[in-house]
Amino acid sequence: MSGPGISVVICVYTEDRWEDILAAVSSVRAQSYPALETLLVVDHNPALKDRLAREYQDTEGVRILPNAGPRGLSAGRNTGIAASHGEVIAFLDDDAVAERDWLRRFAGGYADPRVMAVGGRTMPVWASGRRPAWFPEEFDWVVGCTYKGLPPGRVRVRNVLGGNASFRRTAFEAAGGFATGIGRDGDRRPLGCEETELCIRLARARPGAVLLIDDRAVIHHRVPGPREHFAYFRTRAYAEGLSKALVARSVGAGKGLESERRYVTRVLPAGVVRGLRDALLGRPGGAGRAGAIVAGVLTAAGGYLVGSARARRAATTFRVVPVGGGAHD
Repeated sequence: MSGPGISVVICVYTEDRWEDILAAVSSVRAQSYPALETLLVVDHNPALKDRLAREYQDTEGVRILPNAGPRGLSAGRNTGIAASHGEVIAFLDDDAVAERDWLRRFAGGYADPRVMAVGGRTMPVWASGRRPAWFPEEFDWVVGCTYKGLPPGRVRVRNVLGGNASFRRTAFEAAGGFATGIGRDGDRRPLGCEETELCIRLARARPGAVLLIDDRAVIHHRVPGPREHFAYFRTRAYAEGLSKALVARSVGAGKGLESERRYVTRVLPAGVVRGLRDALLGRPGGAGRAGAIVAGVLTAAGGYLVGSARARRAATTFRVVPVGGGAHD
């Protein structure tokens, strides 16, 4: 195998996703570019850890680890990074499956030594079998997927999206790991943006670093039924605003909101226009999509204002740990 050795980290936390976890691991094991290893990091759930250990006890290349840090996705990823052996560490959501060439596309991006991270395209798999008519593609990030407005092809970006991403180990050696205090914590409020904060921090530590998204590195992400409803859409948009406030406090509003300004001033207005046009043409869901975009923007803005005020009042800080050294047998 030519190219970098890639360790795949899948963070898991609940037995409710048992079948999803097995499918995610199977998709990694079926890659045309074989993974060096697959690490399942279990977030403070001993029963799940023991069950996975039994499931994979005779499976070469699959390792089960407990989250060595505080509860949450960031610490789980840091545990995987520290325990891995690969030159590149890739991350896959526990409720997603990767297409066969997923790792091959990642590996191709690292032919350029300046490249420190490569992300991919995440497609939604709706529980109902199809996208809700009112749900705008511009807000697919709400359900952890690639959203309309990102440029196609293999392109340079400010940040990759964490559920379908890879980093050189040297990126973590330069910038540290994922900051705890940002991102998801089990079933609590659906926060995010931990990968955004890391990528901005990486660009500061390595000014010449190149971060890419290759839309041929595809995974399919399951969207459960409750997330197809407007109540979740609104909750997630509000949580995104809270998360952006934390990122802005950590890295500054200039970089922290750089991509978001273009998204809000260009991508979303175009989406509203398309929705209204569809409504005038009698196409299903057009008015709902336009209304959802407006509601999503206002809700996220409200979350950002509340989050900014809370961060100032609480003097919020984040812990970044060194995790890039790699494991040694």
